[in-house]
Formats: sequence, structure tokens, C-alpha cells
Amino acid sequence: MDLEELKRKLRKIKKLEINIRFGSLCCEKNKKLIWDKFFSTKDAYDYSVKYSLIKLLAMNHNSLKEVFNEYFYEVYYQFYKENGLAEENIFDPNLLSILDLSSDCSIEDIKKRFRELAKKYHPDCGGDSERFIELIEVYEKLIGK
Repeated sequence: MDLEELKRKLRKIKKLEINIRFGSLCCEKNKKLIWDKFFSTKDAYDYSVKYSLIKLLAMNHNSLKEVFNEYFYEVYYQFYKENGLAEENIFDPNLLSILDLSSDCSIEDIKKRFRELAKKYHPDCGGDSERFIELIEVYEKLIGK
């Protein structure tokens, strides 16, 4: 895939997000999009986004597929949240990223990762107490306590 083809594909998924979240008749330009934190078509070396064009061009087909899956998970999560449709088994992707977990993780994966990080950051084990408190807050938000 060349640079121009990638830009076309990214513009297409941006339009798809607008259509999914705001409807096909949406014409407001000031809507905050998930796309804006993931991608940019202005500069190939724009590292203010999660995936710059250069980074995307270097990826193989399966890696690109994972990026697009991650992106659409966040789009639909935001859509469900904005429309009051969020289910218990849908987790906030921003919280999952703090734990370094993927969007398709289970509650067991969250608990396991929490235990691993709790051992690392617990103040009694020489860890960072502020990081430990953040970890507990993230865990409680994810499991709904």
C-alpha cells in the first residue's frame, strides 16, 4: 500500500466514524472524533497521533487489521457511551490501555493483570504508591466496584 492509498483509506474510515456516531446528515466540523487521536493525513511524521502514516506504512496486513479493530472498538464504545447503550462486558479502552490490555480482554484478564501490576507497584514491595493508587482506581472502574 502506498501513501496516497493509505490516506484515502483513512479518510474513508473517518467518514465512517462520523456516519456511525453522528448519522449521515452530520455536517458539523467541530465534532470530537476518535479518529483525531489515532490518525492524521496531513503529515507522514505526525507523532502527536497514536499511529502516524509512516508507522502505518511499515505495518503488515495483520498489524493494520489490529489497528483498525482497536480503532473501531473505541468508536463503538464511544457511540454506546454517548447513547446510553454501554453493556457490562464493554470496557473503556482508555482504562484498558493503562493496564496494557487489548479491547477483547475478559474480566479474568483484567484481574490477572491487576494482580501482576499490584505486586510491582505495591508500596510494601518498594513500588510507587501514587501509581498503585491509580492502578486501584482503574481496576475498580473496570470491574464496577
